[in-house]
Amino acid sequence: MTIELLPKDKGSYLLMLRLHEPRNVQVGRLGRIAFARGWYAYAGSAFGPGGLAARLRHHLMPVRRPHWHIDYLRAEARVIEIWTAEGPPCREHDWALALTKGIGAGTVIRGVGCSDCRCLSHLVHFNRRPAKAWLMKVLGEGIVKCCICK
Repeated sequence: MTIELLPKDKGSYLLMLRLHEPRNVQVGRLGRIAFARGWYAYAGSAFGPGGLAARLRHHLMPVRRPHWHIDYLRAEARVIEIWTAEGPPCREHDWALALTKGIGAGTVIRGVGCSDCRCLSHLVHFNRRPAKAWLMKVLGEGIVKCCICK
């Protein structure tokens, strides 16, 4: 997917990242976090200026100066897929919680991406790539999958 094809509306998104080797990463004020190899799902939203296109453009660019918690992991891991839902409601909190429940659920990486809410985390680790059908079920209706191939 090219940056020009990113959704222009405001909405919610899920980044799927892959980390090939374990890493200990300093994540801002959260401190050093041991990230296991595997797959990571990060739930976020983009309801500010520029909407999804601006936020996702940021997440696809090389990390120069980390701004959000996820930027620290992005410096080590590769974004493989982006799932989006355009328009309200904000789905990031529901998605973050749903990714930790049921068959196929992952492990919460406490504190990441949720300094402005009461969620335990917006980042979930999976040993194996979550099945696309499972993700569709977890994320719900109105989702558009965008594949990133580099």
